[in-house]
Amino acid sequence: MISVSQQFESLQSPSDSTGRHCALIPFITAGDPDLETTAQALQILDQNGADFIELGVPYSDPLADGPVIQAAATRALQRGTRLEAVLEMLHSVSPNLKAPVILFTYYNPILYRGIEPFLERIYQAGARGLVVPDLPLEEAPGLLKPAGEMGIEVTLLVAPTSPKERIEMIARQSQGFIYLVSVTGVTGMRSQVQTRVQDLLQLMRSVTDKPIGVGFGISQPEQARQVRDWDADAVIVGSAMVKRLAQGTPSEGLEAIAEFCSSLKAAITSP
Repeated sequence: MISVSQQFESLQSPSDSTGRHCALIPFITAGDPDLETTAQALQILDQNGADFIELGVPYSDPLADGPVIQAAATRALQRGTRLEAVLEMLHSVSPNLKAPVILFTYYNPILYRGIEPFLERIYQAGARGLVVPDLPLEEAPGLLKPAGEMGIEVTLLVAPTSPKERIEMIARQSQGFIYLVSVTGVTGMRSQVQTRVQDLLQLMRSVTDKPIGVGFGISQPEQARQVRDWDADAVIVGSAMVKRLAQGTPSEGLEAIAEFCSSLKAAITSP
């Protein structure tokens, strides 16, 4: 399976006048409404424009997540969704996916299982990227080094309040790409994307040539296009995707995310 870095490299071919292609990274919560639907959702997103797929592992204390994703995680946990079951599902689906899967989980489950056993298990399941929102930068090398050796790329987050010196430190260590958080606070749908994102992207371009993905708060195709126009390499859409998948019956939710994913892709590929 292709790595996160390899996928970004493949997207840099001259597909438009700029020679760059903005990637789409939808996020869903594993086990909401159930793991069978999650497996179908991964394939549907893969078929409807996703360049990468971020798969959230439900966690009981998701500090970085807003109300929509928190509610999805709570529902999944109440139905008995656990990490091992998520990975078994991913193992069965990942051979059929073109888009690399980026696992989103908190640091405590990694420490509980043990860093190297955790990394080995998620690699075997088919994950090729990892986002750990509560990973302290100072502790990151303890995860980054074995992950790199295992073939898992750990992406670090840049907060909108981060000073330039810290952005430089994060950019040097982040693997695959750099995750720029567009708002201060938790994930969630917003009516507008903060214009400071444009300034932050320019600042980050001055200190790194690694791909930059923007997430937290993007909920509409027009916002995705705006972030692309501000020179982002990837647009990450979570709460709006999770909300659509949870509405109605599972089949209605799957139909809704297929349509939404296609509309987001069209927005960031149109002139």
